[in-house]
Amino acid sequence: MIRVLVVDDSTFMRHALVSLLEQDPDIKVAGTARDGQDALKKAVELDADVMTLDVEMPRLDGLATLQNLMKTHPMPVLMVSSLTESGAESTLKAMEYGALDFILKTMSNDRDCFGDELRRKVKAIARKKTIVKLKYRRINHIVQPLAHRSQPSQPADYVQTPCPGPRDLVVIGVSRGGPPVVQKVLSALPADLPACILIAQHMPATFTGPFAKRLDSVCKISVSEAVNGDKFKNGHAYVCPGGKHIGVRMRGPLPEVAVTDEPRDALYKPTVNVLMETAGRSMGRRTLGVMLTGMGSDGCDGARVLKEKGGCLIAQNEASCVVYGMPKAVVDAKLANLILDADEIAQAIITTVRG
Repeated sequence: MIRVLVVDDSTFMRHALVSLLEQDPDIKVAGTARDGQDALKKAVELDADVMTLDVEMPRLDGLATLQNLMKTHPMPVLMVSSLTESGAESTLKAMEYGALDFILKTMSNDRDCFGDELRRKVKAIARKKTIVKLKYRRINHIVQPLAHRSQPSQPADYVQTPCPGPRDLVVIGVSRGGPPVVQKVLSALPADLPACILIAQHMPATFTGPFAKRLDSVCKISVSEAVNGDKFKNGHAYVCPGGKHIGVRMRGPLPEVAVTDEPRDALYKPTVNVLMETAGRSMGRRTLGVMLTGMGSDGCDGARVLKEKGGCLIAQNEASCVVYGMPKAVVDAKLANLILDADEIAQAIITTVRG
């Protein structure tokens, strides 16, 4: 049974979240809180498995609550965010401060879909309770016995193969739990990286602009939201706008960024399949693909084309993923050259693109 603490200053929203969560027999709401101070008190009293946390609250807002929580009683947190630019900026900061995922307040559009997504996300991050506690106790210098890792760093029978370089294009596919991992990877790359980076992150349209700006402010490489026709630049990363697709097309002998609405019927916008497939067909062995945390198998079909055309592929390992879905799909299909912890991926990118 997953026990959840629901935190929101709106009485209506608290009641709605409780009702939607408890439609799943595996989820029980342990309690509710109306603001951050109340939440911190009840986090200790109730020792729930997951907290859903509103961004904007009186007395102590979501960001301050989260920072205090990770110091005193670390646990998996799902941010409940408004669909605004300021909401996006706060939510991205929250993920940097330790929240594992977020959900948008879109209940008025489709209550059933919102409820389904809410329950899926709570169940996914609940599996990370032990890892979150261990991570933040180490950060907070709390001494404790070392615990056995719940997931292996890689499948015992998986044969990893070299990722030879040089390669001058890096394509990254990522979904649930992705923003902190993308920031971790990109912020460790040098400004003179001899490659261009394209990123397909499953994210709403109002979030991708602030996400790119935030990355640009903390990374040595430059980062921007992609525009159709952008030219490839070394040491630069392009984030696909939400609701669009990003890929590669050739303009004569030179590659450029393609931002498009097609395919309109794709389940995800952006879909990682388009990015991986077009990169493979256009640039082949010049491409390094990276599959990061995310639910489902988006990108696996495109990764297959990428590998067939001579591309190389890195998959994030299970232990460091919030949701081991998209990387697992390429690992299960035997497409990944390397299976690496999130902390190892940046160095692997640097080594590969430099050859």
